[in-house]
Amino acid sequence: MISGKLYSSSSPSCIFPPTPTPTPTPTPTGNLHLSFLKISSTLRLISFQSVSLSVPSSFASKSSAKSTRFSNSLVEVYSYEGQNSITLSDLDDLSENGVVYKKTLAMVECSMFAALNGLVYFLSNSLALENYFGCFFCLPIVISSMRWGISAGRKTMVATFLLLLVLSGPVKALTYLLRHGLVGFTMGSLWRLGANWSTSIFLCTIVRAFGAVGYVLVSSFLIRENILSLITINIHASLTLIFTAWGVNLIPSMNAIYAIFGTLVFLNCGCFMFLLHLLYSVFLTRLGLKTSLTLPRWLEKAM
Repeated sequence: MISGKLYSSSSPSCIFPPTPTPTPTPTPTGNLHLSFLKISSTLRLISFQSVSLSVPSSFASKSSAKSTRFSNSLVEVYSYEGQNSITLSDLDDLSENGVVYKKTLAMVECSMFAALNGLVYFLSNSLALENYFGCFFCLPIVISSMRWGISAGRKTMVATFLLLLVLSGPVKALTYLLRHGLVGFTMGSLWRLGANWSTSIFLCTIVRAFGAVGYVLVSSFLIRENILSLITINIHASLTLIFTAWGVNLIPSMNAIYAIFGTLVFLNCGCFMFLLHLLYSVFLTRLGLKTSLTLPRWLEKAM
């Protein structure tokens, strides 16, 4: 950029005025020659002024760059493609302790846990290995909740459900959600909030029991058969045979059968959740999250 005021060759304030030339005779050739001389002298003046103005400014910028301390709130970074400027205060968020960095890391971990969980569930279901790996399907949701909060666990659960919905269809996705997703989200949320084991096991048992009953109802709807009614009828017949073999003349009512069925379901789910708490406590302790856990005293002494 050329700064400063430009003067013509006849101006007395010019720094180096051009050498005066004799006035030619007023002929067309002479006028053309005079115009060329004026243009050349003007260009010579412009080039000299641009050099005299640009050289000191470059040296001044170099010297000022060495002695100036830039503050994070004033310095701006520009891209080569004409994008918006970014201040250094915005770049601080990309550090390891920045908000943007932590949110990005949480999102990446949730997506990786969801992909791993969905892939393992899909393969184990396809290869009939679900009974062997069923206790690990809640673990990614619990880890996400313990590391990044309850919202991260919810995102992991929803992402796994959507992945299974694409890979296996709505039946398998809903089965995962009822049997493993809700249980893992409940356990992770309670552990994140610092609940003790008795409260956590009790609430997780209720969620697991309702999930099991929901799974039975969904299966009944798909096969057009009331599986819950078949289960209660078989329990009633089995108890009648046992009482007859013992010589007891007693026929249990259906309300008693429903109570027995609900008690057995709660006992099953309670034992499963107690073992799951033990297993996940060991895993999270090995991962370095022991300080975030609320373990009972007997388990802390054993570990």
